[in-house]
Amino acid sequence: MGNPVLVDPTTVRATAAEAWIWGYALLENYRTIYPQAIDDADPRYVGGFGVFRHYPHPFTPANTDVVTPNNDTPYSMAWLDLRAEPWVLEVPATDRYYVIPVHDLDTSYVGFIGSRTTGRQAGRYLVAGPGYHGEQPADFDGMLRADTNLVGIIGRTYLAGPDDVAALEQLQAQYVLKPLSEHLGMPRPVAAEPVWPVWRGEEVLDTLEFFTDLDFLLGFFPVLPAEAELRGRLAELGVGSGDFEPATLPAETREALLLGIKDGRAKLEEEAERTTGSHGLFGTRVQLGGDYLGRAVGAMKGLYGLPEEEAWYSGWPGDCSGGRGYTVRFPPGGLPAARFFWSISMYRMPERFLVDNPIDRYSIGDRTPGLRYDADGGLTLHLRHERPADPGEEANWLPAPDGPFTAVIRVYGPEPAVLDGRRPLPGLTPAD
Repeated sequence: MGNPVLVDPTTVRATAAEAWIWGYALLENYRTIYPQAIDDADPRYVGGFGVFRHYPHPFTPANTDVVTPNNDTPYSMAWLDLRAEPWVLEVPATDRYYVIPVHDLDTSYVGFIGSRTTGRQAGRYLVAGPGYHGEQPADFDGMLRADTNLVGIIGRTYLAGPDDVAALEQLQAQYVLKPLSEHLGMPRPVAAEPVWPVWRGEEVLDTLEFFTDLDFLLGFFPVLPAEAELRGRLAELGVGSGDFEPATLPAETREALLLGIKDGRAKLEEEAERTTGSHGLFGTRVQLGGDYLGRAVGAMKGLYGLPEEEAWYSGWPGDCSGGRGYTVRFPPGGLPAARFFWSISMYRMPERFLVDNPIDRYSIGDRTPGLRYDADGGLTLHLRHERPADPGEEANWLPAPDGPFTAVIRVYGPEPAVLDGRRPLPGLTPAD
């Protein structure tokens, strides 16, 4: 490694704090990439790069691949290495709601294929990395140009219920990935295999190993003009060289980096605490702009969340310890206005995973059978740990943990009244 340009500790600390927030989404993304595409001994392994792993069944508390997992639209997950060539993505015709979003290494979305954006017809699309300068082939319906050489796909497809699983499996099997060379009938180019750093857990985020892993990931992420200044300051510390070694830095520089990490985490946690909705947290690079703090909050609270024009998110924090419970009441005419559907999912905190319960209900919404509406046409939902004795309350029960929780509402295809606030979200009311 070349000797970095040493700067004063105050500058190092400020740069580390800014870079920690900027790089947080990359590290959270790598946390998922590693077990799914790299570590073949992990049960979450999807089969490497360029392979779909489909989850036709609704998620349960046993599924811990991502935080705040979506229980409405089972996932189709894949990872692509675009260094050697683009990949082809084919989808079938379907009347079922689906979305296949492609995201960059920093979780910014490259583009969306699905019911809302490309329609119900079958299609063939090219996913190309920053090194590909060709045009869209004539027999393709579109091209998604990524800014990074590693991209992810977290596809979602509507599931009507347990009896719909077989039909969903048949549809998911028609989501096809293949290298462009295979589509063209040409020899396949191969990129050199990197030495992937082992993901060693949450503690990485609070140590200098954060910058070691970030240094590796930046090898897949060409410098963008809007980020050149920050990337330049990181380069002065040796981050981005591909062989960053914090042990070679002076002790005062290492200490300043650690203080910057603490500053960055404190700022992120403070922002996450006061953020309730999804506005500005998820989207394309153009939509997110330079709001790296918002992007980091999105990665912390709902990794791979969709932009609000696709799915609008909000929710309520609470605590059902000691027998406490809550209600949520939608007034007459006040149900979430959705082009597709809506639901509320329950997550235990701080893990943000689904909650084990005796009726295997992890979300509740407009597709839940047997919901009981109020006499005036409104809808009252019951969020509590104990099973309600009243049959009407039990029908509208969303089981909560015996402790802190967050209940997340998702509105798929939100109507303008949701996006502009004319259809406000009701509050969480403590039960008597």
